Amino acid sequence: MLDRVKACLSALAPAEQRVGRLVLADPRAFATLPVAELADRAHVSKPTVVRFCRSLGYDGLSDFKLKLAGSVNEGVPFIHRSVDADDRPAEVMVKVIDNTVAAFLKYRNDASTVAIERASEALVAAGRQQRRIEFYGAGNSGIVAQDAQHKFFRLGVHTAACSDGHMQVMSASLLGPGDCVVVISNSGRTRDLMDACDIARRKGATTIVITASGSPLAAQGQIHLAADHPEGYDRYSPMVSRLLHLAIIDVLATCVALRIGSETLQPVLREMKNNLRSKRYT
Repeated sequence: MLDRVKACLSALAPAEQRVGRLVLADPRAFATLPVAELADRAHVSKPTVVRFCRSLGYDGLSDFKLKLAGSVNEGVPFIHRSVDADDRPAEVMVKVIDNTVAAFLKYRNDASTVAIERASEALVAAGRQQRRIEFYGAGNSGIVAQDAQHKFFRLGVHTAACSDGHMQVMSASLLGPGDCVVVISNSGRTRDLMDACDIARRKGATTIVITASGSPLAAQGQIHLAADHPEGYDRYSPMVSRLLHLAIIDVLATCVALRIGSETLQPVLREMKNNLRSKRYT
């Protein structure tokens, strides 16, 4: 919950930011003090304290303080508000969007730019040498792998996406030095993906893994792009991790495109767009 406050702080009004900084400075005190005392300490009005809580998606000060007390006492380390069965559509919208935005902001603040740089360099090198770039994923991550293949083949590189475990093993067996494989997994514990990653690495390919920190797959890959967001499996919740993985793929694709250069890419993309015109109604 404190991470949530940090992530949203810059988007708040100046007066509400003062309330947010008061929360971060002493969350235990904030959870127990009356609204008048909180307003006096933050040098704002009492309605501003309530508006701050509602700006973060809570019903009001009481709801915010209750959840803050639980977060501080239990040490909840992540940003997440699960949808409830009695939530109204407006509440569902706020929770779903807030969870996604908070996860993106947290990734922006925590991401290793060194790892992104290394991954981009490996992908660019593979593309320039006309080597293979393959994307592996299972389940929801298999959809991300397909999206990645769609983005990268438009850059003129040899790409493939595999979501079947047997195909991943066979494809990895054909890789060699100079090739790249990007393995995508939320849990980092899927056996098929770990087997394919191990084979690709032993064959000399560069292995890039997009997965949770501390997972077996994170330790197995040569370049780890950490994507840390917990999912609630006890009830329905949108797969924020999948959106986070898609965003990381977008970052990599953009970095690779910039390094290839507009002089090389623009004619190809322009021709592709022209050839697609016949597929659309005028």
